[in-house]
Amino acid sequence: MDVVQEKCGVIALFGDDRSAASTICIGLMALQHRGQEAAGVAVANGPSIRLLHGPGLVREALDPVDVASLIGARGIGHVRYSTAGAAGGANSQPIPGLTSAGTQFALAHNGNLLGVGDATAQLPDLIRQESGDSDTRLLVNALAAHHGPSMADALADVLPTVVGAFSIVVLTPDAIYGARDPQGFRPLCVGRLGAGWVIASETAALDSIGARLLREVAPGEIIRIDGAGLTSSGYADPAPALCVFEHIYFARQDSLLGGRRVQQVRRALGTALAMEAPAVGDVVMPVPETARPAAAGFAAASGIHYEEGLVRNPYVGRTFISPGNRERQRAISLKINVIPEVVEGKRVIVVDDSIVRSNSAQAVVAMLRAAGASEVHLRISSPPIRWPCFFGVDMSRPGEIAAAHRMITEVRDLVGADSLGYLSVDALTDAVGTAGICTGCFTGDYPVDIHAGNRDAGLATV
Repeated sequence: MDVVQEKCGVIALFGDDRSAASTICIGLMALQHRGQEAAGVAVANGPSIRLLHGPGLVREALDPVDVASLIGARGIGHVRYSTAGAAGGANSQPIPGLTSAGTQFALAHNGNLLGVGDATAQLPDLIRQESGDSDTRLLVNALAAHHGPSMADALADVLPTVVGAFSIVVLTPDAIYGARDPQGFRPLCVGRLGAGWVIASETAALDSIGARLLREVAPGEIIRIDGAGLTSSGYADPAPALCVFEHIYFARQDSLLGGRRVQQVRRALGTALAMEAPAVGDVVMPVPETARPAAAGFAAASGIHYEEGLVRNPYVGRTFISPGNRERQRAISLKINVIPEVVEGKRVIVVDDSIVRSNSAQAVVAMLRAAGASEVHLRISSPPIRWPCFFGVDMSRPGEIAAAHRMITEVRDLVGADSLGYLSVDALTDAVGTAGICTGCFTGDYPVDIHAGNRDAGLATV
């Protein structure tokens, strides 16, 4: 996987004690895979909302002593991944706002907004997605400018005007809110924690704090949680199109999406891959970490021995690596190493979840050959990525996407493998097993009009 990232992870807590901030931080650690460049938390105490945020991992950005000083029973949190030019604590969330009635609020967002009302993100080139938090601020500003009596009214009026992907949590002095775009591009779920409530990007965050999953927040739904409990309203007709990369790569393998465990889906992808793109070899191995279930499924279906031949350095976080292409290439050998005894003289089948820019694939193939592999056959548990993403995934310009203008044989030659096989879109959707997924990066068929919110933002035609 060529370090394709997506922006971010969110959590909200309406608790029954005044240590919400510490619990939120535990949940954020469970969402750390969704963002490693910054973290933040906001807590309500009476009419005031206090924020704490900074760059780096949760444990780096949020000092436990400072977190303990945030007294309050409800709050929200955020972990951030940003693309080039938008990293650092200055762009951390949650973002504070003030309603027209003078009420404080804070908002945290996972996704990518192309427009809010008549405003656009005003990006010079949305394909680069260097939005920082500008798109989120558009939403905060729109909610702040609303003249309705409550945040519930503001969300109900503003969210139908938003174009793009969002799963958001909002904190006010007396309530927390959660909402998803009508396509549900990014996951969001709600659970119970004792007498309290939790909203989070993934069920793994609920598990980490001992909460019990109730359900996913539906596309086009707003939920409000206050002292009277949970209320729900729909602001748009749902048209489900969950980003399929949540299943392929982003979500933690112990999370549930659409009622299915991510690990089970990834293993099914590997099983289907063995049927569609078989290879003759002596050993099957994954590119760690997320391809492990797919490689296990491939090995079981093909009857070829599974073994770990590549080791990932767990201490090289994404915060260490700048998003530029040169830095990505430099970092690969530091992040992944080969166990020569596993591959020497063998026909190696390597399973990975995707090829985007091809940097990692080229490096892995070269490492395996240098370690003595007689053949290297690369199998990918997703279809060829040919199109950019405009909904919160850092899949950049078409010129940087390896398969955008190449045949599969040309990508094979680019990465230096003896053979290269992908999964088909049909097999992918069958393995995911839930209706309503977005496969736009594979097909170019996007669930929404990508130009709708950006007619004045210089969006290039792809």
